Amino acid sequence: MPRAVEDLTRLAAIPSVAFPGHPDEPVLAAAALTEELLRGAGLRNVRQIPVEGSFPAVYGEAPAPAGAPTVLLYAHYDVQPAGDLAQWRTPPFEPTLIDGALYGRGTADDKSGVIAHVAALRAFNGEFPVGVKVIIEGQEEYAGERLEDFVEANPELVRADAIVVADCGNPRVGDPALTTTLRGMAAFTVEVRTLREALHSGGFGGAAPDALAALMRMLSTLHDDRGDVRVPGLAQGTFDGSDESEDDFRISAGVLDGVSLVGSGSLTDRLWASYAITVTGLDVPTVSGAVNAVQPVARARVTIRIPPAGDAKTALDDVTGFLQKVAPWGAQVTFDDFVTGSGFTAGTGGRARAAIDGAMERAFGRTPRDVGQGGSIPLVAKLSGLFPEAEILLYGAEDDDASIHAPNERVVLDELRRVITAEALFLANYGA
Repeated sequence: MPRAVEDLTRLAAIPSVAFPGHPDEPVLAAAALTEELLRGAGLRNVRQIPVEGSFPAVYGEAPAPAGAPTVLLYAHYDVQPAGDLAQWRTPPFEPTLIDGALYGRGTADDKSGVIAHVAALRAFNGEFPVGVKVIIEGQEEYAGERLEDFVEANPELVRADAIVVADCGNPRVGDPALTTTLRGMAAFTVEVRTLREALHSGGFGGAAPDALAALMRMLSTLHDDRGDVRVPGLAQGTFDGSDESEDDFRISAGVLDGVSLVGSGSLTDRLWASYAITVTGLDVPTVSGAVNAVQPVARARVTIRIPPAGDAKTALDDVTGFLQKVAPWGAQVTFDDFVTGSGFTAGTGGRARAAIDGAMERAFGRTPRDVGQGGSIPLVAKLSGLFPEAEILLYGAEDDDASIHAPNERVVLDELRRVITAEALFLANYGA
């Protein structure tokens, strides 16, 4: 563990933000360090692989012993931007150890996944009980679909009997879980126009149609008074795994006192088996620069989270068609900048699932439970489609309080230790 923590500290100190407008050099430095770490883990063939339009993937492999299965291990070395530095209690790219947790951007998402693979492989001193393939992505946070295209063009490179995606985590520290469903997603921009140009609200307000008011009316129709989605075709579903505590959820989500949760049904039904619609951005005049004018145009960015069995394109058509229908006053409505991504449901049972169940029980002291996750992992649905017989296991050292994609991201080092232990035991169990 001391070596694993040292390696994670080195890796998380590199600001490997693979978003446009950020320098390439740190991302390439993270790729180089990842390559070095995989070589030191005992893999005999490690190299960087170019990915068109993206940063390189780091790939390593070791052949399977006779009759043994092969495991593909996945993580990513790129990270989200730091965001508002004033919100960080410690510098985001100076990993800081506080009370058993390492704080810094990427310490959890997903450099902890990289280190979990590296440290678990080190346990075998280069004599692995299974065939091993490792692929560490360099631009998952911004453009993961580029690795999807690469994998589709090079399927034999990643073909395996079991696939481990270390880009998830447990609801709480010490509470082992396997993510068995991932939500899909769709997103679009809606633009509403009502006037050729802005008009003085004193002279025209009350009769001239306000594009911002029209857009607000349209967006407010997407949910009923309880907060359930009311778009026809987007039905609620049922999650088969264990339910979550609403009190714990309120704490993790930071819901203010006196503010209720939205929607109906169990919490896990709402989170992992039903549709959710969120307005993630608005192009309207700012309060600080506001003038007394009726607005001619307003725009919004809308994201739809889709249950694993749902179809992203159908949901996109349902929501845009509904907004077009409810637009008031004959307002002109257009849509563009469409994005879709598929969900995922893991198969039940199987040799790999039995191996990870036993490994997690030894590492955590209890068997894992099934949970869902809202974040889409672009590669998972692609791998599931390419290799339908492969078992896909999603777990990791993150937890719901890890503040991934937010200020003060952290990973609890005891949780990382348990995940490393579980992965090493899994590889041994699976190869036995």
